[in-house]
Amino acid sequence: MIHGWLRVAAALALAVTGGASAPPAAPTIELWPQGAPGSEAHRGEPEVVDNTYIHNVHAPSLTVFRADPAHANGVGIIVIPGGGHRMLVWVNEGMMPARALNRFGVTAFVLKYRLAREPGSPYDIERDAAADARRAVRWVRLHAADYGVDPNRIGLMGFSAGGELVSLVADNPAPAAPARADSVDRASGRPDFQVLIYPGPLGIPARAAATAPPAFLAAGTLDPCCAAPTMALYQQLRAAGVSAELHLFADTDHGFNIGMHSERLGVAHWPDRLADWLADGGWLRPGGGSKPTPGNY
Repeated sequence: MIHGWLRVAAALALAVTGGASAPPAAPTIELWPQGAPGSEAHRGEPEVVDNTYIHNVHAPSLTVFRADPAHANGVGIIVIPGGGHRMLVWVNEGMMPARALNRFGVTAFVLKYRLAREPGSPYDIERDAAADARRAVRWVRLHAADYGVDPNRIGLMGFSAGGELVSLVADNPAPAAPARADSVDRASGRPDFQVLIYPGPLGIPARAAATAPPAFLAAGTLDPCCAAPTMALYQQLRAAGVSAELHLFADTDHGFNIGMHSERLGVAHWPDRLADWLADGGWLRPGGGSKPTPGNY
């Protein structure tokens, strides 16, 4: 199974780098067709692709990976790659997770967001990158019917720096509505559930844990950056009565993405644990997703 994922990763890498045998490009939607607020000075600048990493994002967008209609279940998940807010780990934390979610009948939307820690960047993480994530939730909710997605079953999933954006959007107070609000901005930017994979510390501890959506969290026990924030957020959500599930993988460091490079079976199979959690929470069935009934043993 792991070798199979590596073959898929190679094909997806060709898609990013322009290889001759690349599959057809997935459709991309620009989140602010008139330009993202604060990006005016960089309007029209191209993104930069270095190997499979993306830099110089000034036009935040969503790339759509639709689930096969034969088993699509109406769940939509926005995937936010990591990269320390200096780049986007586009294949291993964007396209590959999207394809894994497709396997579970989930339609995925991979977010390109503005990078606040690139040299010379004019952007701020909480003001701009989090706004891109919040705008993505609103856009998917407003256009859910176009993609066979239930507007009440939209999740936000982030890796590392992307996990920080998930927490800023899902577990912290939303800012005031933008001055130039449009129809997208009038939709709710709160995800119905959240998935945080080795999230960084920004946004933790949460300032609105009591109203946070159900959460799935995972990290490696050897992760010097992100094991502690992951555990801290779990404890905070648990204390607030929010349904949350935590997986800590022994002898595992940061950046295990969806496990295709790991020899550890627990890490290699963690996406299946996410699918179990989605099923247990009712998210994979129409009308599902209410607070789970506690198990009786």
